[in-house]
Amino acid sequence: MSTESSVKSRPRRPTRSSIDLHTRLRLLARSWQLYVLLLPAVLYILVFKYWPMYGAQIAFRNYNPSDGFAGSPWVGLEHFERFVTSFQFERLLVNTLTLNALGLLIAFPVPIILALIVNQLQSERFKKFTQTVLYSPSFISVVVVVGMIHLLFSPRSGIVNNAIVTFGGDPIFFMGAPEWFRPLYIGSDIWQNAGFSMIVYLAALTAIDPALHEAARVDGANKWQRIRHIDIPGIMPVITILFILAIGNLFNLGFEKVLIMQTDLNLPTSEVIQTYVYKAGLQQAQFSYSAAIGLFNSLINLALLMTFNWVARRAGQSSLW
Repeated sequence: MSTESSVKSRPRRPTRSSIDLHTRLRLLARSWQLYVLLLPAVLYILVFKYWPMYGAQIAFRNYNPSDGFAGSPWVGLEHFERFVTSFQFERLLVNTLTLNALGLLIAFPVPIILALIVNQLQSERFKKFTQTVLYSPSFISVVVVVGMIHLLFSPRSGIVNNAIVTFGGDPIFFMGAPEWFRPLYIGSDIWQNAGFSMIVYLAALTAIDPALHEAARVDGANKWQRIRHIDIPGIMPVITILFILAIGNLFNLGFEKVLIMQTDLNLPTSEVIQTYVYKAGLQQAQFSYSAAIGLFNSLINLALLMTFNWVARRAGQSSLW
């Protein structure tokens, strides 16, 4: 009896899960100010990123605003089949993929090269001036940039066509020529956004240990060798992560600039998925059809993101997960 009573009166040891929960709650109470600061960002993501996913179901319905999401009839994959079998599908896919792939291949290395060059500048004053000059175009509105393109490449008063005529050539209607749309778009995008992207790589270069460069100088390495064997490997994780994110947005092309640069004459190369969704969804009120196209586009981006992330992880490089 005494043994049984002593066993029953002995206090139970707390389990590991209860200890972990108690520790987490104590840490949460200790850092509650940080969680309060984080709360607006979490609410923003929940309200503007996750809650709208409820409306993605209209891609599988014949949506009618008066009936609402749940009241509209279910049609399954009808809108997806309509888009894939339409006569514009191949042109839209080729234009979107070509414009994004060329932009990725040409524009992605430019900020890296600029960051490596600026990082080698000896004068701090000149380095800051160069950064400011390269970074400033990112503050210019897309509408203003397209207006500048129209002025510079105008067939009558543009500086470019005036130079062509001066050297004996004929003026070119750049904004109306389908073959010139992609070079103008990619070139202006590099001019506007390369300086902003350069800041990320400059920040990564500042994290490299200066002792590595000092040791390389003692060993007789020149600037090119230090860039090749110290700077580039040092920022390679950042390059890999940004490249994976860029691949994940390969079919996400900001339609504002494309739409503003679009004319009836350059439509064969300027009509992309995003502008087609805008025209079908807002101008023609085909809500379910445009939602299906947007969901189809997002699924392709997700597949590309997961594929290249897997490839980077298998190659031993930095990855998102």
